[in-house]
Amino acid sequence: MNKKDSRIEKLKRNGWTKQFIAGEPRISEAVEMYEQAGFEVHLEPLPPAEQLLEDLPGDGPDAGECRQCFLGFEDQYKIIFTRPKKGGSSQDNELY
Repeated sequence: MNKKDSRIEKLKRNGWTKQFIAGEPRISEAVEMYEQAGFEVHLEPLPPAEQLLEDLPGDGPDAGECRQCFLGFEDQYKIIFTRPKKGGSSQDNELY
């Protein structure tokens, strides 16, 4: 798959920011936290094993290797993406 055509790249082009990969119960906790902070939340399934290492860019030269722990367990994890809610006002978020 061409990196520009990947699902993750499409999400980024639509304003979504990748936060982190998690399994339960962290997924539910993070969704609640981000929504309370005024963000839209999107949970993206991990790509199939053969695409996992190329579709999940990481930081540093060994980042691909740290993805090995997901192989075979992709269905138990989600990638958490966020973006600011459209039409939200500063009154909705006490931090601003």
